[in-house]
Parts: sequence; structure tokens; C-alpha cells
Amino acid sequence: MDQQPNNPLHGITLKKILQVLVNCYGWQRLGELIPVNCFNNQPSINSSLKFLRKTPWARKKVEELYISSLNSGKLNS
Repeated sequence: MDQQPNNPLHGITLKKILQVLVNCYGWQRLGELIPVNCFNNQPSINSSLKFLRKTPWARKKVEELYISSLNSGKLNS
């Protein structure tokens, strides 16, 4: 089995990442940080997951925000 000790996203689902970010920032702030409709118009975990799974650039922004928030100590995931 491949180990990825230096990859902070290893073993964490997109759903978990999104839940942690929403708990930390809330939908409104998340929509300001990453301005996509799924965060700004009737946001939900399920609709956001559908969008992020189909939109690589948006998923990358969510993952980057998660990593930067981890590194800055804002998240305890």
C-alpha cells in the first residue's frame, strides 16, 4: 500500500474537507473566499460536492484553502 505521509489530503474525502471548511468559515465566508454559485446560492454539501467533482479548478481551490487553513492553524479537522 502506498503511503503519502507528506500529503495533507491523503485519506480525507472531499466531503470531509467541505464539511470542515463550512464549520470553520460558514457558507457566506466560503463563498467570498471561493466565489462559486454553489457556495453563494442555496448552498448545501450535496450540491457543492456535485459541482466540485465536475469542476477541477474549483476543487483545487477548495483543497488549497483547506491546506492553507490547516497550515495556519485555523482548522483542527
